[in-house]
Amino acid sequence: MTQHQIIPDDSEATYHYHVVRRAIDLIDQSEDPLSLDEIAAKMGMSAAHFQRLFSRWVGVSPKRYQQYLTLGHAKTLLRDRFTTLDASHALGLSGSGRLHDLFVRWEAMSPGEFARGGQGLVIFWGWFESPFGPAIVMGTQKGICGMGFAAEMGEAAALQDLLSRWPKAEFVEDPMTLRPWVLQAFGAGDGALDTAPLFLIGAPFQIKVWEALLSIPSGQVTTYSEIAQSIGHPRAVRAVGTAVGRNPISWLIPCHRALRKSGGLGGYHWGLPMKRAMLAYEAVHAES
Repeated sequence: MTQHQIIPDDSEATYHYHVVRRAIDLIDQSEDPLSLDEIAAKMGMSAAHFQRLFSRWVGVSPKRYQQYLTLGHAKTLLRDRFTTLDASHALGLSGSGRLHDLFVRWEAMSPGEFARGGQGLVIFWGWFESPFGPAIVMGTQKGICGMGFAAEMGEAAALQDLLSRWPKAEFVEDPMTLRPWVLQAFGAGDGALDTAPLFLIGAPFQIKVWEALLSIPSGQVTTYSEIAQSIGHPRAVRAVGTAVGRNPISWLIPCHRALRKSGGLGGYHWGLPMKRAMLAYEAVHAES
């Protein structure tokens, strides 16, 4: 198996993610509310230790989180953290949270280049440990063009998923080339880079949708219909949903921040537990 690059200081965060993910699964599967002692015992931890870990990662206590699930966590987010994309543009990305400070520089492939399926492109790739488990990252000389997560679907499927996006490209395993950008992506950079550039490879409509996603502030959410409105296609909600699902640079182009207008989480290409964990991760960091 390919060795993963370790992001400094994040091995503990990765471990915490896996613990919290298992706890969320337990909460989801239980018909009745679980006590702190019951969840902690299943995690093999003391109640006090588990409460500290869970609260640090999710932002609320296990008991409070179960209340969110009962009420509909996505509805709570839409009520308390909804943003209109017009407002985001008016504020400017520099005021929208740390991730946007790092990733405002991006470039899109031309439609003609996209139609050629990546022909002539050299794409570097490598595995990295992240706060959300194993991450497959891909990039060209111009910037990161792909990021996916294997915690739910497995490493082989996640790698093949991204490889299939650009079937005519040349792929070279070279994590060290990508490492400085990946460190920036997960907040572990050494300050040598101001930005970790993104290289968007997609059809023109998809790129419009992804650009809209980039304007959603960290820790906030919006709806698919709001995105459709912001790109000038208010009736194209289903097409927007498809473009969101085809986003190749997960986390950095924050498709996890798009929810259904009804308050449902909607789908997530890398698994709904991952989407829920990302929203929780951002919420606690926004509050801190």
